[in-house]
Amino acid sequence: MIIAQEKKKSNLAEYILYMWQVEDIIRACKFDINLIDKNIISQFKQDAETHQKIRDWYENLMEMMKIEKVEETGHLQILKNNVNELYDFHLFLLNKAKDVAYTGFFQQASGNINEFRQKSQAKEENNDIEVCLTALYGILMLKLQQKEISKETIAAVTTFSQLISDLTVKYKAFEEEQE
Repeated sequence: MIIAQEKKKSNLAEYILYMWQVEDIIRACKFDINLIDKNIISQFKQDAETHQKIRDWYENLMEMMKIEKVEETGHLQILKNNVNELYDFHLFLLNKAKDVAYTGFFQQASGNINEFRQKSQAKEENNDIEVCLTALYGILMLKLQQKEISKETIAAVTTFSQLISDLTVKYKAFEEEQE
């Protein structure tokens, strides 16, 4: 909850990736709040009130995951909406704002996006930003498992990282302008 709140304010893509990880942690703990409390929540070393708020947050996420039937795979609708927000802004930068720097990052990543979409058998409806985030999340998981990652994969994912980084910086600035 604490990390999620900070990430949501500072970087929407990092927030999405963090929340995907939280979803996987909940699944790994088999939706057992006591296991999550013991292994995750207690690590935050917060006062009793904050501890309870974090526990409630996890319980609410678990309930949402059950209601939305994403106990095994998939993502919460609110996170899908966040991905779509970034995708809409991506299209805005390419088509309306005609942001030259961003367009350059997208052109560098475009071939890799298509290749990753094919290799991962991603659905056609998975937009380019979702494909990039999925790839970045996959690399994060491989690193956590200390698995070897080819130089080609690292090079491809680096183009995704640059694209998403530029997108989120511009998205945050745009959001701040709207306030």
